[in-house]
Amino acid sequence: MDPAPMDHHEKMRLRAAAFRATRLYPGPVGELVSRELLTWEEFGYRLGGEQLVMRLVDHVLKTPIPQPAAEAEAAA
Repeated sequence: MDPAPMDHHEKMRLRAAAFRATRLYPGPVGELVSRELLTWEEFGYRLGGEQLVMRLVDHVLKTPIPQPAAEAEAAA
């Protein structure tokens, strides 16, 4: 029996986290996290065990994106 497809809200959270991951973690780490989240949206949910992925989504969406030093000084 195939698992039920993810609802629209879950898909949008995954896509938002995937986009944000590349800004939160610039470079290869962010790219890897982003690709993993997009792949999970496409295929991974069928495998079950989504707790880790959804915790990662929560982390990426809640963690503030660091500002470069020049922007941080201008904001102060």
